Amino acid sequence: MTESPDSERVPSRDRRRFPGISSRAYEHPADRSALVALRKLSGFDTVFKTLSGLLPERSLRLLFLSDSVRVGDRQFAHLNDMLRDACYILDLEKVPPMYVNQDPQPNAMCIGLDEPIIVVSTGLVELLDEEEMRAVIGHEVGHALSGHAVYRTLLLFLTKMALRVAWIPLGNVAVMAIVTALREWFRKSELSADRAGLLVGQDVQASMRGLMKLAGGNHLHEMNVDAFLEQAEEYETGGDLRDSVLKILNVLPRSHPFTTVRAAELKKWAASRDYQRIMDGHYPRRDEDKDTSVSDSFRDSASHYADSVRNSKDPLMGLVRDIAGGAGDLGGKLRDTVFRGTQRPGDSGGDGASGPGGSESAGK
Repeated sequence: MTESPDSERVPSRDRRRFPGISSRAYEHPADRSALVALRKLSGFDTVFKTLSGLLPERSLRLLFLSDSVRVGDRQFAHLNDMLRDACYILDLEKVPPMYVNQDPQPNAMCIGLDEPIIVVSTGLVELLDEEEMRAVIGHEVGHALSGHAVYRTLLLFLTKMALRVAWIPLGNVAVMAIVTALREWFRKSELSADRAGLLVGQDVQASMRGLMKLAGGNHLHEMNVDAFLEQAEEYETGGDLRDSVLKILNVLPRSHPFTTVRAAELKKWAASRDYQRIMDGHYPRRDEDKDTSVSDSFRDSASHYADSVRNSKDPLMGLVRDIAGGAGDLGGKLRDTVFRGTQRPGDSGGDGASGPGGSESAGK
């Protein structure tokens, strides 16, 4: 990175910058609608700061300051340059403090709302190359710009509350229902931050490699991005209704989507008109955020989920489409969906041929 005449930091190579960009430009529709609604709530800032005071956020700041390495001109200078680059590109006025924490597990996080801090683990620093790391730092700066710590804080608070009200009949159920919704928003916020990382790095392949390494480790010569994306396709389309239910159960307790899913979602967004418009300089500005309509945001979110169901190749989503469309032979379709790839009850064994009057095999 070099110093410009006005001492302003600029990226080390020619990357587009997005002055005044609103986080709405890259946020996933479900994430954006939730954030817009929360920001519009009267008195929400006061309530949120009160909740934040009940959580160990201040303690975490002191912990990282005392037992991690703070990134700067004299420590991890190359990470400091990437951090300044990311803030310059996304026009984040105040560069958040960043720490490197000794942890072999590859990880990164952004905590805090008014004064966010970024933490990356040594495992992540050692795993990723420069361009992959640039995307990760952009990802965390995207969290800071969006104010995603609101989800993390509310999740921590409500999880603690769930433990305290567990003895109240249905009390825990009610709180955990809200926690489940927050987790869904949180997972979508990770997809939003992946997009921010791409806007910062402006290198789709580097973003793909980084996600692939998070899944398979530092064996890049043994992995292939196209094959990795094929896994995502197989995950979405493979199996039957039972597998669809298992996918839901597997993802519910997670704060992050699965890495293959993240890679596929980011690849899809990188090829979209929305991404190209941002790269061409057409994007919502921060000074317009106050005029954002909650109802419009929720309509966009609902439209996105409707499109997801309509275009999904998952067996359960296919069944939902059939039900919504008033499928005539619903019983047959349900049977075929549940037992896709397996022998259906009542079918003959042996070589897998169908019974009289049919030529299809049971496993089709």
